[in-house]
Amino acid sequence: MGQIAQTIRDKLNSAFQPERLEVIDDSARHAGHSGATPGGESHFNVVIVSAVFEGQGRVARQRCVYTALAEELAGPVHALSLKALAPGEAA
Repeated sequence: MGQIAQTIRDKLNSAFQPERLEVIDDSARHAGHSGATPGGESHFNVVIVSAVFEGQGRVARQRCVYTALAEELAGPVHALSLKALAPGEAA
């Protein structure tokens, strides 16, 4: 796991104490596209399941995650595909 992926994992674990967290570097699929970097770690898929999201809509959940990752999204991360779920919701 690369440094940026680990930072994403650490920040999301700290902010949301998820029961499930997947951070997948999907940069290889975007090689040659806008925002792609030669070393990867520019495009990520994240699935996070946390009780913090209970009672929140999809947009509110996304805003919470984007706030937690503001520094990464302003810099090295070009794209983030996100599924933010409450426990018991289907992925």
